[in-house]
Amino acid sequence: MKIENLFSIENKVAVVTGGSRGIGEMITSGFLANGVKVYISARKAPALIDKANELSEKYGIDCIPVPCDLSSMEGINEFVEIIEKKEEGIDFLINNAGAAWGEPLESFSEKGWDKVMDLNVKSIFFLTQKFKTLLTKNATEEDPSRVINIGSIDGLNVPAMETYPYGASKAAVHHLTRVLAAKLVKENILVNAIAPGPYPSNMLGAAVNHDYSEIAKRNPRNRVGTPEDMAGLAIFLCSRAGAYTVGETITSDGGIVKTSTHNLS
Repeated sequence: MKIENLFSIENKVAVVTGGSRGIGEMITSGFLANGVKVYISARKAPALIDKANELSEKYGIDCIPVPCDLSSMEGINEFVEIIEKKEEGIDFLINNAGAAWGEPLESFSEKGWDKVMDLNVKSIFFLTQKFKTLLTKNATEEDPSRVINIGSIDGLNVPAMETYPYGASKAAVHHLTRVLAAKLVKENILVNAIAPGPYPSNMLGAAVNHDYSEIAKRNPRNRVGTPEDMAGLAIFLCSRAGAYTVGETITSDGGIVKTSTHNLS
């Protein structure tokens, strides 16, 4: 029951999509700091390569960049093929890559709808499908492989902004997590989801000009999320401590979903 045994993830191999910034970078950093070799993906190659080099140097363990566009099947297949050439098996798949799109209801575009749905939902299903062989390779009953899908509290609550496909896509992610968990648990692959609330990121930052003070004031914890909050939860789910947690969507939001009150009078 020693903490180093309960929460150790050392010498594992992880794939983190959208791993070069925001929540993806927080999880990647937590893994690297605790002895996990991590492959990260993003569309913009120069920024991805720079981030991978920075994190490799910082933590003294391999962070390997794989630039690709996961919104298309072509990009998904290319990504999986690259990892298959480098690794015989992987232990953790973190489906984090995502997009948001805001437009008024009356003029919301098909382009925006499809971009969000393709990256936020379709890519999660097909990446999990295509990485299944590599995930099965190392999986045992005592030490299962893990898949973590990054959802959102916008898939549980009604979003404040007009980002119609975003909330719908994240609700789909949460339910897809349960469906995949039911199928893959029999093969010693545990699937769970994390539903983050406000965390510093390019996506949220763009909506608030990177000033999180008002969002922090409205949060039950009086702050936004930190890298420790996100990395800690991902490490729990991937370690021995989380090996009996299956098909869950765990909020990491300072209490927004579970403690918010609504005046119905």
